[in-house]
Amino acid sequence: MRHDFPDLFAGRRVMAILRGLPPETTVDLAVRAWDLGIPAVEVPIPPSGDLAALRAAVRAGAERGRPVGAGTVTGPEQVAAVADAGAAFTVAPGFDPEVCAASLQRGLPHLPGVATPGEVQRAVRHGLTWLKMFPAAVLGPDWLTAVRGPFPEVEFVATGGVDARTAPAFLAAGARAVAVGSALADPEQITLLADLTSGDTTDDTR
Repeated sequence: MRHDFPDLFAGRRVMAILRGLPPETTVDLAVRAWDLGIPAVEVPIPPSGDLAALRAAVRAGAERGRPVGAGTVTGPEQVAAVADAGAAFTVAPGFDPEVCAASLQRGLPHLPGVATPGEVQRAVRHGLTWLKMFPAAVLGPDWLTAVRGPFPEVEFVATGGVDARTAPAFLAAGARAVAVGSALADPEQITLLADLTSGDTTDDTR
């Protein structure tokens, strides 16, 4: 189930990251995300390399027509493993040309992390126009406002320390989307997440 990022985020502003959880919990929170109207779910690869949670989420997503991506993909060999597990896209903490090339060769859209204008420029030169602002909580919304000036063609997904309370500031600064994790397990933030997704549309009008 391959989806390019413009399709995956069409009219949507939130991505869910389900890190370090057992397969059952991963699926439960993925379903919660989908029910909230969050179409994009990322399951990072743990240090052990165990793909059980990713495979479980991919199976659950296939039943609902929802793609699931793999995160913390830092080597070409991991690209092959997550592709074989059914991942629909790959996400990395930083930009690595080899990981980017391996993902694209497997037909998987790639979302690498960037934290400097130089990294953004390198990624753009490799043909990427969707990038992960990481770590967003450290960089802050002002970073995004400044960097979008020289790179208006880039769509940024603010990731790292973002929750339902801080997400609006990043969206207001120009983030195309925000990625949240623990918010899905926090009853106080579920309502805020619902508010974030309630204004989403099925078409991207940006």
